[in-house]
Amino acid sequence: MRPGRGLKLIAAALSLTAAHARAETYHVNAITGDDRFDGRVATQPFRSLARLGSVKLKPGDRILLAAGSVWKEPLTITQSGSRGAPIVVGPTGSGARPRIDAGGVSPHAVAILNASYVTVSGLELTNDGPPAGSRYGVLVSAENVGVVRGIRISDMYIHDVRGTNDRKDNGGIVFQALGPRFPTRFDDLAIERNIIWRVDRSGIAGISDQVTAARWYPSYDIVIRDNYLEDIGGDGIVPRGTDGALIEHNIVRYAAGRAPGYSAGIWQWSTDHSLIQLNEAAYTRTRYDGQGFDSDFNSRRTTIAYNYSHDNAGGFLLICSPKANDKDNIGNRGTVVRHNVSQNDGTRIFQLSGTISDALIEKNVIHVAKGMDVQMVVATEWQGWASDVRFRNNRFAVAGTARYGSEIGRQGPDYLISAGFSPAQFIRFTGNDYLGAHVDPPRDEVGLMKADYKAPSLDWAVPTFDPAKPDGFADYLARHRQWMLAMLERELGAPVKLLTPRRASVFEARR
Repeated sequence: MRPGRGLKLIAAALSLTAAHARAETYHVNAITGDDRFDGRVATQPFRSLARLGSVKLKPGDRILLAAGSVWKEPLTITQSGSRGAPIVVGPTGSGARPRIDAGGVSPHAVAILNASYVTVSGLELTNDGPPAGSRYGVLVSAENVGVVRGIRISDMYIHDVRGTNDRKDNGGIVFQALGPRFPTRFDDLAIERNIIWRVDRSGIAGISDQVTAARWYPSYDIVIRDNYLEDIGGDGIVPRGTDGALIEHNIVRYAAGRAPGYSAGIWQWSTDHSLIQLNEAAYTRTRYDGQGFDSDFNSRRTTIAYNYSHDNAGGFLLICSPKANDKDNIGNRGTVVRHNVSQNDGTRIFQLSGTISDALIEKNVIHVAKGMDVQMVVATEWQGWASDVRFRNNRFAVAGTARYGSEIGRQGPDYLISAGFSPAQFIRFTGNDYLGAHVDPPRDEVGLMKADYKAPSLDWAVPTFDPAKPDGFADYLARHRQWMLAMLERELGAPVKLLTPRRASVFEARR
């Protein structure tokens, strides 16, 4: 070690220790508080959240909101913590969660604006009221500030957020990186173990305006995990403008209940290397798209693995992109879909829409129930047609009827099809099992065709949760994960080996 370097390290450590020592705890109690109090002792809490606006928060500071309190005003954080010393907002005391009812008074219940190293957890949020535009449970916004780091949103109970269904960028939890003047992104943002119920339009949404060829500046280390979403106006979970995002073990039920236009359960767009694994998407209500899962446009190398899709009106999987251009869409390239289970999904099980390319769909298990008539694989037009899609070693178990073909017309949300996939090109099938009734099946020289098929009696009783009763959520998540792993192992005939997200290398620059 160079002379003096040891002293510098000691000085830095002492400085960090001193900063931690100066950290304060601020108490807020809507029942016993008074804004004339100091707020730094539990017996003299602030009364309002607005009073926090006059406090200069420092790294390591804590804001403790008293259990049983209800505020009809927003909580807004605009100051940053530091690595190892975040600003922390959470509950204190016993009783009902601290609750923020922002309806009619604020677009957001909680907002983190241009601030890094902030953790918010353990609160109840609503934002109801007459339809009036965009509303949020939690808004995390970074604009023209470079890199925002270390954001944590966890263990929140967010419900009755009545946003507008005309825009995708509002709803339960929204994180947006906007850089019209200075490139801006998130690095290390986690959204985990939240309950999101009865919100419009999106459940969890990522927004970015830096997704074009000239302004590609994606967010890194985005984790969306262990969240429960039910009764969503439009899309369930949809990150945008990310590289290496992980969307793992989320449950999305009854999405697309109110929004006009196209919606899906869990999907991404304008991303690289998104990993979507171990999620359940169910009961998506629309047939305008309406699939449980989707790999969307301006994206590369999305992986959709070890998921459970069931009872979605639009089907299991959509891979789609309009025609690529040199401005804001490189198309959809290199999607991999493997080791998933679809059960009783409707309308379109696999839809290949537009100019997608180099997709691999393998080792998935599809169950179509008796009485159901679905399009198992359908190619549809969106400023062009799919090319180079491989279906390999899948099991199509059909107690009803499955059809194959390409679009020749539409009736509302439904596609009329004819045999064959032309004008889509190089849609290839190898080693798949075709059990039951298949109409116009593809050529598969090493596939297994077995017309005589009767669905076995299996356990599909996935654990359920009542979001009106949020207690016991941690136990539910553990039971649900255990059931998912056991079901997937049964269906796939092999242990589940979850994947690790990765981001694009320097050799994978967008072009």
